[in-house]
Amino acid sequence: MSFAAQTKKELTQLQSKPCCERAELTGFIQHCGRMNTDIDPPVLELATENAAIARRMYQLLKAKTGVELEVLVQRKMRLKKNNVYIVRMRQDVSAVFDELQVGDAHEHIAAEIPTFVRSNTCCKKAYLRGAFLASGSVNDPDSHSYHLEIYCKTQEHAQELLSLFTGFHLHAKVTRRKKGYIVYLKEGDKIVEFLGMVGAHQALLRFEEVRIVKEMRNQVNRLVNCETANLNKTILAAVRQLDNIRLIERELGFARLPQKLRVVAEKRLQYPDITLQELCEVLPDKVSKSGLNHRLRKLDDIAQKIRADRGIFEES
Repeated sequence: MSFAAQTKKELTQLQSKPCCERAELTGFIQHCGRMNTDIDPPVLELATENAAIARRMYQLLKAKTGVELEVLVQRKMRLKKNNVYIVRMRQDVSAVFDELQVGDAHEHIAAEIPTFVRSNTCCKKAYLRGAFLASGSVNDPDSHSYHLEIYCKTQEHAQELLSLFTGFHLHAKVTRRKKGYIVYLKEGDKIVEFLGMVGAHQALLRFEEVRIVKEMRNQVNRLVNCETANLNKTILAAVRQLDNIRLIERELGFARLPQKLRVVAEKRLQYPDITLQELCEVLPDKVSKSGLNHRLRKLDDIAQKIRADRGIFEES
């Protein structure tokens, strides 16, 4: 089961207050509901490919209306050919629309989010839960990028939904998608906040666990890359030091070097693989690492002068 499916399954099992059930049902109707005008009088249909969500919609609608509902199962003929579950309501549709403030049952479902939803924080969260269950998705935290979205049929409704996100400081964005629009989040922190806000606490823990592991792995990779770069730099410096010293020995001879530089050159040739700190320790006179670097730079200057005077090209 995908992370999105697990998240939605968790949300369908939540217990809510009556006011929140009303708000969640409104979220369902505005995001996966439609008025089927091919039937006279028109009927309300809520459609989903998820059986658990269909059960949730049925329970909420049944609890709210008490009327008989139909459940149809249709087979999609395109792409994945999944089952589509349709909860159909024939009776009292106008009364439900009036109570939930979702438009005219004989025309269309309104784009505006009802006032009663916005009046309570718990109801706003419940509405977002219904909207997410009806037309939302979230990427697996193991995937390449974080992404959570809710599909809206119209731009007007997308802006309405965006205002709810903004009210919770979630900083979502809107973009066009096929025949509609999506309100989406890309930041891991904001997706975690959303999951907790709508009640998907197990999904939140799973998301955070994976996210922490990914961030630790990325941090380790950065450290390894940094260490590798430093090691490469050290190796290149050591190779250059040895090239310089061999050139000086061949072209000039160590006997013509000052005593302190001659000792460093001889010890570096004797111990080509040790670090600068270790080289400091094998020198007969006590010298600091910065002092050793100073002497190596002096040797580099001498080698560079020899190359310039004798037309010797330095190997790259």
